[in-house]
Amino acid sequence: MTPPLPSRRPRTVLAMDPSVSKALFDRMALDRLTALADTDPSLVVEDFADPALAQVLARAEALLTGWGCPPLTAGVLDRMPRLRTVVHAAGSVKHHITDACWERGLTVASAAAANALPVAEYTLAAILFSGKGVLAAERAYRDTRARISSIDLIGAGGNYRRTVGVVGASRIGRRVIELLRPHDLRVLLYDPYVDEEEAARLGVRPVPLDTLAVTSDVVTIHAPELPRTRHLFDRERLSLLPDGATLINTARGSLVDTAALTDELVSGRLNAVLDVTEPEVLPASSPLYDLPNVLLTPHVAGSLGNELLRVAHAALDELERYGQGLPYADPVWSEALTRSA
Repeated sequence: MTPPLPSRRPRTVLAMDPSVSKALFDRMALDRLTALADTDPSLVVEDFADPALAQVLARAEALLTGWGCPPLTAGVLDRMPRLRTVVHAAGSVKHHITDACWERGLTVASAAAANALPVAEYTLAAILFSGKGVLAAERAYRDTRARISSIDLIGAGGNYRRTVGVVGASRIGRRVIELLRPHDLRVLLYDPYVDEEEAARLGVRPVPLDTLAVTSDVVTIHAPELPRTRHLFDRERLSLLPDGATLINTARGSLVDTAALTDELVSGRLNAVLDVTEPEVLPASSPLYDLPNVLLTPHVAGSLGNELLRVAHAALDELERYGQGLPYADPVWSEALTRSA
């Protein structure tokens, strides 16, 4: 058995919204952090330009970042000449990792895989509830306050051999596919970067996006927010969805044309489960708040509550690897950001 590599404690600075730090790190996680790194966990940087932080930043070898971390511009990096790595205790790094980070040869890791799990779980629940007609049943029961004919209410619905269309084989999309395997569902996938062989390994059928739209009872979106994915579901593509189909969006609101979707939902032709919208938050006058065929949640699919501890420990796992001189388990590569979240 190969003995573990000796560890060292890199000088590490936390950079995120202080409220995020409090949510991420309980006592056990804080103890682990201070064992792995030379750090002051009570110091959480919100502003890299703060002159009082000059000495702390000048000595930093690693940044442990989270939601609310300011962008790491060239000017910011000039204040951290010893910085070698960034470990992000959250999902996407696009809000703070800039071209300057790659130009300086920084290594970057993310806890995106850990954050993907609750989003996939939310999506699975939304898919199964959608097939079962739970939203309509709940509304009908609340309105009538009397016995409901479930046969009349659900009609041809149910979760036996229904077709689910997954848009995007991202971390979340792949986890959704895994969670769907035990169920009697037919799963289609649209992802331009997944070939037939990989799709077969995933156990899905790859199809063009319009084919997926036409043939799916439920469509769930897990594609990244990129210029080319803006309004991926525009008025024309939404019109391809079958009557009674459900659109689930836990990715980014910009992937769906809100005005076009609103028209479809107001007409009653489609159903939707929306954890993200454009804009976010919707205006108070939006009919989506009150429609009986819409479940609207305030961006809660990602890690919340004790799920944040999973994210924290995933980030600490990466920090431990760095201290041992090991490669990251979930590194972020600059070229991958052109087609990922």
